[in-house]
Amino acid sequence: MITLLEANTPQLMKAFVKFPFELYKNNPYWVPPLIQDELDTFDRSKNPVFANAEAYYYLAQKEGKIVGRIAAIINWEEVNNQGKRKVRFGWWDVVDDIAVTEALLEKVYELGRLNTMDHVEGPMGFSNLDKVGVVTEGFDRIASMITWYNYPYYKEHLEQLGYRKEKEYLESVFSFSNIDIAPYARAATYIKERYGFYCKNFTTTDAILPYIDEMFDLFNKSYARLASFVAINEVQKSFIKEKYIGLVKPEYVKFIFDKNGKMVCFGIVMPSFSEALQKAKGKLFPFGFLHFLKAKKRHNEVLFYLIGIDPDQQNKGVTAIVFEEFHKSFSKHGVQSCIRTPELEENMAIQNIWKNFSPEVFRRRRTYRKSL
Repeated sequence: MITLLEANTPQLMKAFVKFPFELYKNNPYWVPPLIQDELDTFDRSKNPVFANAEAYYYLAQKEGKIVGRIAAIINWEEVNNQGKRKVRFGWWDVVDDIAVTEALLEKVYELGRLNTMDHVEGPMGFSNLDKVGVVTEGFDRIASMITWYNYPYYKEHLEQLGYRKEKEYLESVFSFSNIDIAPYARAATYIKERYGFYCKNFTTTDAILPYIDEMFDLFNKSYARLASFVAINEVQKSFIKEKYIGLVKPEYVKFIFDKNGKMVCFGIVMPSFSEALQKAKGKLFPFGFLHFLKAKKRHNEVLFYLIGIDPDQQNKGVTAIVFEEFHKSFSKHGVQSCIRTPELEENMAIQNIWKNFSPEVFRRRRTYRKSL
C-alpha cells in the first residue's frame, strides 16, 4: 500500500531533500545538491519566488520506507500574466514503480483542479533559473550542479501515464582549446571599431555586483520571446545574487557595452563543480567547502551558465567579442572543454551562437504535458 505524506514539517522537509541521496547512492553520474541550499529554496520566508507562487511537497511511503517525492507548483505570474493555466511538478524522484509515480502525480492534479488549471507540465522548478526536464538520452555522463539527473524509467513512467513531450532541451560539449580564435579576434576588432562596443572584465566579485541588476534586465529582454519564459523580478534578483555569486569566478564574467554605456551582451561561465558536490555529499561544512575552493581554482571544464544578447544587437557579431575574451581567460586557466547547460531546442538564436564550434549533443531532456 502506498501512503502519501505532505512534507510540512522541518523533519519531513529534510526527508524530502535527502530522499535522492538514497535513491542514487553509488550512482557515478548523479550530482547531489547542497542540502541547506535545497531547504532554503523551499522556504517561503527565504525564497522570494513565493510572492508569486505556491508549492506543496509530498513523500510517498511503501512498507514504511520512502519510495518517492514530488513538488506541486503554481507560478501565479505565469498564470495571471501569460494566461497559461498550468500546474507544474518538480523535484520528482521515484523508485521504479509506476504506481508510486501515479500516486504522487495525483497530488499535483488535485492542486491543479482546485485552482481550475487545465494542464500539468514538468518536471520543472519555480522559474527559468531552476532545474528543468527529465533526462531522455545521455545517462552515462555526469550531471551538473544546475541540472537534475534521473534513471531511464522516469521517461517510461510518464509516457505510460499518457504524458506527451512539451519542450526539448539540449546539452552539448565542445573543445574551446581547439578553436582557431584568430577569425574571432579579427571580427572582434572590427566590431568594436564599428559599433563602439567594449568589454568589461573582472578580477573581484565586488566589482561585478553593480552590474548584476542590469544584466538581469537584459536577461529578461533577451529571453522574453520564448514561450516558456517567466521574467525575473526585482526581489528574485537579490536572492539569486546571494545564492550564486560566491560560485562565480570573476574572470569568467563578461559584460559587453555599447558606446553609450548600455549593456548589450553578457556571458557567465562557471567552473564545473560536479565532482566537488559529489565529494561534499550535500554539506559545505566541515570540509565540503574545501572541495569547492579547489574546483574553483583548478579545473579543465566549465559550464556556460548564462548568455544573453540584446535582440536589437543580435546581428552585429557581438559574440565574437565575448568568445575572444573567454578564450583569453580559458587559456590562462587551462580550460579544455565547455559544457552548454540545457537550452531549448527551439531557441535558434542560442543554437546559432555555437554552430561554428562543432558542439556534440551528449544529453537530451524534456518536459512533459498532460491535460487535466
